[in-house]
Amino acid sequence: MASGPCGDQFKAAFSCFVYSEAEPKGLDCVEKFKDMQDCFRRHPDVYGDEIDDDDDEEEVEKTVEEAKAVVEEAEEKKEEEETVTPASAYEEESSVSAWISSWF
Repeated sequence: MASGPCGDQFKAAFSCFVYSEAEPKGLDCVEKFKDMQDCFRRHPDVYGDEIDDDDDEEEVEKTVEEAKAVVEEAEEKKEEEETVTPASAYEEESSVSAWISSWF
């Protein structure tokens, strides 16, 4: 695939996926894969076996939307975890309070 008429699009999508740090992996490469699929459709004589039909495209869109929802949920959970005060902060506060109280 890398040497055919859609070789550049294939390389861009594949490279993006390999180096993707997004969660789930490759989420940031969806547009590159769509570009590659569009190129495949423009060259059915070469990529006939690789062309997805419309049902598969709808399934991909649904998967992307689900993945985005998972990412948003994970980000919200991470933000919640960051706002929670660690127990060690309370322990330090108790130690200081106890030390101050010992003076009275």
